[in-house]
Amino acid sequence: MPATVLEGIIAYPVTPFSRTDGSLDLGRLAELIDRLVVSGVHAIAPLGSTGESAYLDDREWFDATEASVAAVDGRVPTVVGIADLTTRSAVRRARYAEHVGADVVMVLPLSYWKLDEREITRHYQEIAGAIGIPLMVYNNPATAGIDLPPELLHRLVDQVENITMVKESSGDVQRMHRLAQLSDGALPFYNGSNPLALEAFAAGAVGWCTAAPCVIPELTLELYRAVRAGDLDAARAVFYRQLPVLQFLLGGGLPTTVKAGLTLRGLDVGEPRHPLLPLDEARTKRLAGLLTEADADR
Repeated sequence: MPATVLEGIIAYPVTPFSRTDGSLDLGRLAELIDRLVVSGVHAIAPLGSTGESAYLDDREWFDATEASVAAVDGRVPTVVGIADLTTRSAVRRARYAEHVGADVVMVLPLSYWKLDEREITRHYQEIAGAIGIPLMVYNNPATAGIDLPPELLHRLVDQVENITMVKESSGDVQRMHRLAQLSDGALPFYNGSNPLALEAFAAGAVGWCTAAPCVIPELTLELYRAVRAGDLDAARAVFYRQLPVLQFLLGGGLPTTVKAGLTLRGLDVGEPRHPLLPLDEARTKRLAGLLTEADADR
């Protein structure tokens, strides 16, 4: 299995839709991904929660996956998000992502019925065994309905060869400390909760998985550079400059808020797909003000 090193800012693009008929806008997707790569982010992760993957049909998902990998064009690693109720479908998507050139798949377990550890483990074993690229386990109980505690995450990495990294999005920074403790610092894990970025790096996270670079790329990258340089004062200052934007993006629902922010930044990526609705006028003005303040503080 080829080694893929992920660290730094892993950017999550939205999935653009046409304003005329709501269809997938692959041209705008490529434009957004190019903008993110050029900004200096360290990896691109299409088709996560921000990318509205849950609202795409199969054909759209396959088309968006192929277009995303093509747009990245090997300039940075591509991490394709996979979340499906059935193991069979998740395997099919993971194989396709590998086929079109993805470097990593990030798998979020979904559930209608509650899954026990045996079922969760088998789900990941079958997906990892079907591909030859690394798999990142994604824990996000708020969206998936399944919570993967640190001990289970550690066991999955220990038991399944292809599972080499973890994204922790529960919003509990103590879980990141526990992950570091369980592996003696050897397990690469990534923060998926925007407001915890600074604390997560302090806990040992090697990267930050975030949609924030869509609207404030310089600030997210500046934070990572300060952390890498060991300049805690600079890291703290730049984090608190961007925190109001991070809180707004997360609190309003990432596809909705990030798409509004991109429009304010001059890239129209269409509306979120129903049942999601566009940001209303009052909150759009609020977001515009927060972006202006973040820019002014630089």
